[in-house]
Amino acid sequence: MYGLQDLKPRIMVTPTTVECPVKGCCQSVARQRSSFKREERFRCPDHKIYISPSTFDYDSEFDNLLWTTEDDLSLLQAIKTVKRESRISRDNSEDAVTWNVFHYLESANQLDRFLSSITRKGPRQAELIYWSYSQKMNGAWSELNKARKEFGENIQHSSEPDLIAITERELCFIEAKLTATNNTVPSSSSSNNKYLIGGKKWFEQVFTSDFDTIAMKAKLFELFRFWLLGSWLASQTGRDFYLINITLSQHEMDVEHRFRPYIQAGVNRFFVRITWEDVYKYILDKAPVNNDKNVILDYFRNKTIGYHYSELQKAFMIDV
Repeated sequence: MYGLQDLKPRIMVTPTTVECPVKGCCQSVARQRSSFKREERFRCPDHKIYISPSTFDYDSEFDNLLWTTEDDLSLLQAIKTVKRESRISRDNSEDAVTWNVFHYLESANQLDRFLSSITRKGPRQAELIYWSYSQKMNGAWSELNKARKEFGENIQHSSEPDLIAITERELCFIEAKLTATNNTVPSSSSSNNKYLIGGKKWFEQVFTSDFDTIAMKAKLFELFRFWLLGSWLASQTGRDFYLINITLSQHEMDVEHRFRPYIQAGVNRFFVRITWEDVYKYILDKAPVNNDKNVILDYFRNKTIGYHYSELQKAFMIDV
């Protein structure tokens, strides 16, 4: 895996070529335009990566993962049976970061305490669901499918939180962002009237504004769906609901200010923004000292998210 220590701080980009970003490499490849393609003309023959002016793709997704034991990869393959799409081999992939960080927290038995640091409730044993895949059910989490159907979603094109954490008393939907934003609007195929009437008009109990204002004008359609489905699911089982939005510290600092006026939060429903840097700080301060902790901290410190106007972008605002 390549990071700050391995990559050139600036690459040469011409109208027809892009320089390989790995330090010491003299290779250049054809310049990609429009959509990213994994074609031989875009692949560095020395470092086996597919290059564009803004990012690169590893030859194998395993090159972008920290945890690759037989059990780790078996779980990842199982997740792919329900996950709709995967760009986990991309250098700036939020899926790869989500997997690397949260699989560490789960494997290090730190997930419960980490969630407790957000909810301010005592640690409780949590089940972690990755992209709707339940390890207990060995397939899609049936309760999420139940909510999808209740609100008129097609299972193949439905709401998919990056992570769901379930404890005895809490249900947490976790939506992780890296370079993408929360600005989303419905397409003609994803908008449906059942969002407003499903769950015995649950919409009216958890929102303060109309659909068009939230989803279209404010461009918060994805957060709208997670709040609607997640809060309804939590209510069915008597759990508190948390919608946790993870962003980079320098991105979307106003998302709570933007979204909270539209939702009925309070006693048992909460919207919280945290940052990837908060997660790093938790691991640094609270996780037990061992080799895996060193690996994940080094990952945070050296992670990149591609090139902007040929300049290498550090992912996280962390002093090294």
